[in-house]
Amino acid sequence: MTRASDPLDLATAGVPLPPVAHARFNLGDVVRHRVFDFRGVIFDIDPVFANTDEWYEAIPEDVRPRKDQPFYHLLAENAESSYVAYVSQQNLVADDSDEPVDHPAIGGLFEELGGGRYKLKREHRH
Repeated sequence: MTRASDPLDLATAGVPLPPVAHARFNLGDVVRHRVFDFRGVIFDIDPVFANTDEWYEAIPEDVRPRKDQPFYHLLAENAESSYVAYVSQQNLVADDSDEPVDHPAIGGLFEELGGGRYKLKREHRH
């Protein structure tokens, strides 16, 4: 018996499969936004866009990122505040400052910063 949700069955049935997205960054990496002045530490990764249509459509069309790429959840900071950000891979670059990110939730998820990244606490590893 085959299941309709099996990717091999879908491919042989002529249903196109989405391209495989490869994450460029890892949990704990410190990154910077390519355009806007903020940086953060990655605490979750979606292989493709997984937010609401309302959120996506609020982005001006001329700068709206593709949905078929990894999106990263960041514990983010800018000059004024700390917050959670959801950012497409195309808009992130590695942060080479080796400066810690100032966000109150970092201590609950990560150990100290070293080599440009935070180490996930043991209780949060799979």
